[in-house]
Amino acid sequence: MYTQCPDCLTVFSLDADALMPAGGHVQCGHCQTVFDALACIASQLPPEPFQRLAPPAVAGPPPQLELAVYRPRPEPEAVVGANGLPVAWQDQDIAPRFARRRRRSASDDGLGERRWPWVTVCLLLTLLLGAQVAWAQRNTLLSDPVTGPWLRQACTVLGCRLPLVRSVQQMHLIARDVEAHPSVKGALMISATFRNDAPFAQPYPIITLVLSDPQGHHVAMRRLRPSEYLDDSESLRAGMAPGATTAVVLEVEDPGRRAVAFEFGFE
Repeated sequence: MYTQCPDCLTVFSLDADALMPAGGHVQCGHCQTVFDALACIASQLPPEPFQRLAPPAVAGPPPQLELAVYRPRPEPEAVVGANGLPVAWQDQDIAPRFARRRRRSASDDGLGERRWPWVTVCLLLTLLLGAQVAWAQRNTLLSDPVTGPWLRQACTVLGCRLPLVRSVQQMHLIARDVEAHPSVKGALMISATFRNDAPFAQPYPIITLVLSDPQGHHVAMRRLRPSEYLDDSESLRAGMAPGATTAVVLEVEDPGRRAVAFEFGFE
């Protein structure tokens, strides 16, 4: 494309990049005149000699452009209601973007439904862990004056059977006697009566019998398991009820005059 300075008539070659910065106005490099380059723009030069470039002829309506390369989307017009807010906002909750995203993720995306199985599994695992801890501490819980009666009552209602709790501290000896065996020579007959003072049933204890000499040295010792002094399997299984008493008779070899004292114990 070509244009001509109206003062010095100098013809210049130019392109579209030179016309865009000032909207078609340019400055002559010869006389420094600022002029409208579009007033006499031409795509080709006329044959020489010529004096002035003819202005572009305007014939008919402007040409219509058909080859579109981009069209931006029109933004919807906001209709303002009587309260000064856009009509599209009046029927919606005005909430922060992160709050709307959180509600959508919990309801529309189904995260709430997918979270329930994990909550159920966590609750079951917590109950299982609590049951394991309770089983490991069962003796402490059953012997406790607060939790013990509650657990035994609950087990009675459910029809279950709790394990027996051993508490030898609450097993007391209430009577004892040692005498020569009436029918066996060189033997002693030892009798003892003990009572369960615990508020719960507990297994029959292991009885320890110690014979001592005058200096307090142990002359003889024997440990008797419940099956050795009680032959009732049902009683052994049920345990010794609260407040119940049991009498046992033991036959032991007479250690002679060295044994002057004896002592009972429970394990």
